[in-house]
Amino acid sequence: MSATAGQAQEQHSLAERLGLKPGQVMQELGYDEDCDEELRQSIVAVTGSEPVDEDYDGVVDVVLLWWREDDGDLFEALVDALTSLAGGGDIWLLTPKAGREGHVEPSDIGEAVPAAGLSQTSNVNAARDWSGTRLVAPKARR
Repeated sequence: MSATAGQAQEQHSLAERLGLKPGQVMQELGYDEDCDEELRQSIVAVTGSEPVDEDYDGVVDVVLLWWREDDGDLFEALVDALTSLAGGGDIWLLTPKAGREGHVEPSDIGEAVPAAGLSQTSNVNAARDWSGTRLVAPKARR
């Protein structure tokens, strides 16, 4: 396998860990210079399109929310993330791993998620410095 083919497979696997599929519309919130570009590129490679931002007025399949300790009120950010999300869609909450600048305590996530009407379903190693938490609305709300 060539280095390029290996890199392409690795990039796909990053986005595939998040369950992303071709043709999905992904909204990205909280983007900043510290976000993982390799993960972002893998998302484009798998979905076939660039992420949309907070100004997008359509419905999205997935919301990718980059969140750091000092970004404000997580509850409000989660409620805002639900605004454009299609029924049955996922929110991926990406937070810096423990020991990294901006790390968010699991207890903070544990408080904000149910208050926003969401459930935590899985956690993944999303990127070198970022952990991912998959959030879904309870089936009654979908």
